[in-house]
Amino acid sequence: MEATKKSYPTDLTNNQWELIKDLIPAAGTGGRKRTVDIRAVLNGIFYINAAGCAWRMLPHDFPVWQTVYHYFRHWRITNTWQEINAKLQQWYRVSEGREATPSAGCIDSQSTKIASRLASPEAVGIDGNKFVNGRKRHILVDTLGLL
Repeated sequence: MEATKKSYPTDLTNNQWELIKDLIPAAGTGGRKRTVDIRAVLNGIFYINAAGCAWRMLPHDFPVWQTVYHYFRHWRITNTWQEINAKLQQWYRVSEGREATPSAGCIDSQSTKIASRLASPEAVGIDGNKFVNGRKRHILVDTLGLL
């Protein structure tokens, strides 16, 4: 009896895969040939992202966790994730009838409390307006709400 792969809500649809597959770097030259299914690796990464679980808890329906983690880490170090995100944002903006790159944006900030005993003194500040000890974080989005 052949087992079928379980489908997860985080799995790429066929349309999503067609859109992203050409953005994935090709296998390197030399060494062993790539034998892992890159779509399954991406599905594993998206599962970990959504579930928030440890890499070692990746279900057996995906490639082994070490392989999935290897690709995630390699793509993080080589900025592949940023390149994919930038290309997808450009495609989305164009599909919405906008220019590929934004010309306007909106910035916001948030004061976050931090336990003073956990942080070094130079890392802790105070938001004088809100009297919040901690850090201030900022976010910038374009007119479509994309980071």
